[in-house]
Amino acid sequence: VLEVIELSFKLLDHYDKNPNQRPPTYNINMESVQAIAELNHRFREHGVGYQFESGEIIRVDSQFIHTEVIKPVLKLLGEEKRFRGANEEFLKAHEHYRHNRYKECLVESLKSFESVMKAICQKRGWIYNQNDPAKKLIEICFHNGLIPDFLQSQFSSLRSILESGVPTLRNKLGGHGQGTSVITVTPSIAEYALQLTATNILFLVNCEKEN
Repeated sequence: VLEVIELSFKLLDHYDKNPNQRPPTYNINMESVQAIAELNHRFREHGVGYQFESGEIIRVDSQFIHTEVIKPVLKLLGEEKRFRGANEEFLKAHEHYRHNRYKECLVESLKSFESVMKAICQKRGWIYNQNDPAKKLIEICFHNGLIPDFLQSQFSSLRSILESGVPTLRNKLGGHGQGTSVITVTPSIAEYALQLTATNILFLVNCEKEN
């Protein structure tokens, strides 16, 4: 049912932006923005736990976090072309989460986090390697003063939080061979990874804009 709704609203949004491509039988008068707002209102009203954002149906486990963190990140990533890769990866992470593919969710979360840092480095002209892992990219961002001066006293703690968050979750649970034991990634861990990724991305992008 969710996939049918998602496809329908993708088409609605597409035809709204490209009226010349509408089929002869198209007779919907409501604009896509209004229809999406109505859909999301109905979802919230009935406690469905999903929202239509950035052309995708995504799970919403905390309305507050979704409103204050997830939506702003989707808006930030969707507005600038340099974040196109990060946006695609972040939406993929949500898609995996929605379909209970939690290990894949962790992998795409980290890829999105790394892509944002690479985009920042590229725009600022900071030297980095395309294959640099998250830890190295975080080091480059700190070394070049991306983090405001007033946070320098908490330098070690802040770096530790960034380095030991999403990258560690991915490396421990989703990014490498699991050996002889089956590693289980629970929904709560995947949800935490998504929220942590969004928080980290929002923080770094806002630091860049304010710096």
